[in-house]
Amino acid sequence: MGKGGGTGEVVQLVENEDYYMDHGLMVLTARYHLRRGYCCEQGCRHCPYEESTKRNAAADSNAKTE
Repeated sequence: MGKGGGTGEVVQLVENEDYYMDHGLMVLTARYHLRRGYCCEQGCRHCPYEESTKRNAAADSNAKTE
């Protein structure tokens, strides 16, 4: 089971919709990430927020060099 959107509610994950198994590892789908509502910044394979995370990292990097 997973936690839903930081509200403390427990959400039942559905195999092949929210996740699938790959060589014994659970891989979360983009559908799951969108329902969760935020990026965990762990480099998930199907992260729909990946581009915004890369932009934020680039902006942080630029700010540090200025």
